[in-house]
Amino acid sequence: MSKPVSVPLLDLKAQYAALRDEIRPAVDRVLESQLCINGPEVAQLEKEVARYCGCKHAIGVSSGTDALLVALMVLDVGLGDEIITTPYTFFATAGSIARLGARPVFVDIEPATFNIDAKAIEAAVTPRTKAIMPVHLFGQCADMGAIMDVARRHKLPVIEDAAQAIGSEYQGKRAGSIGDIGCFSFFPSKNLGAVGDAGACTTNDDALAKRLLRLRGHGAEVKYYHDEVGGNFRLDTIHAAVLSVKLKYLDQWTAARRANAEFYTKAIEANPLLRSVVTPPPVVESRHIFNQYVIRTRDRDGLKEFLKVHQIGTEIYYPVPMHLQQCFGYLGHRPGDFPHSEEAARTSLAVPIYPEMTEAQKQHVVDSLAAFAGEKTANRAA
Repeated sequence: MSKPVSVPLLDLKAQYAALRDEIRPAVDRVLESQLCINGPEVAQLEKEVARYCGCKHAIGVSSGTDALLVALMVLDVGLGDEIITTPYTFFATAGSIARLGARPVFVDIEPATFNIDAKAIEAAVTPRTKAIMPVHLFGQCADMGAIMDVARRHKLPVIEDAAQAIGSEYQGKRAGSIGDIGCFSFFPSKNLGAVGDAGACTTNDDALAKRLLRLRGHGAEVKYYHDEVGGNFRLDTIHAAVLSVKLKYLDQWTAARRANAEFYTKAIEANPLLRSVVTPPPVVESRHIFNQYVIRTRDRDGLKEFLKVHQIGTEIYYPVPMHLQQCFGYLGHRPGDFPHSEEAARTSLAVPIYPEMTEAQKQHVVDSLAAFAGEKTANRAA
């Protein structure tokens, strides 16, 4: 009997095995130099990320969360300000706003893309609005043309939460290069991942770049002379060294993710048993990098358990929208306020999409989806 196929949600060991002979010397160079903070590898990575994202500047920071936080700080966001964003996102988006005493103002998502509904943003603008923060969820850019139109009409800066979207594009422009500031996460599970928490901000504005650099180092341009109160948001040199190695392979990995996504979509849509499974929609004038491949189905929880039994890793991104999180109860939202976000939270499931997947693993995922649907159909007929 052949060994059952196992498909983890993500296999970082496979990625490391392929790059071990490049990563270990890069790490050793940092350890030998002992320039563990602000070493030359940080400046080198910043140049590479800026070039890759099509921006003038990239500023390495300590995490994707801190990228969002320092981006808000550089725009002087504070008590009583309002930031328009999406309720269907990772916690850091809304959490960074609240940490500064500002108020997250939520706008529901487009049900097809999971991204903020750009057409609904303008109605949420008030005299207290300080910025718009769209999220490029799962690796697909939000409708930045419409968002930037609203921002220009109301003279509002735009912070792109591109934590899941390095290399994604909107009408030929890279994520992080369209708004005033782009924020990236290099958490290990991201398409470009460090060996711990790491992130970056991008901008085309020289003044913003200068202040981002200052704020990430406790508000000081000269050591021990603090122009303002910043934070310890520095990117560790060892992460920068690893990221520079991996960045060379990012487009190759993205191509594999996109090919895996195409395989899934074609196979699911061709199988009559899987008519109830909603696949990601075709991407028009954009480049989706598939940080996640997210399907939607009514019995999401049953499917998740079924796939677990068949040794397939999955994840729910995200089970509770931000407006229904306990810590945001003070905002006064109730179930039903943002129905598309709530529906996505009930029905969405991410399946494995990582570049190193084998044909057998991909087929096992599709076959297992069909097997679950077949069991459901048989149970209804019984």
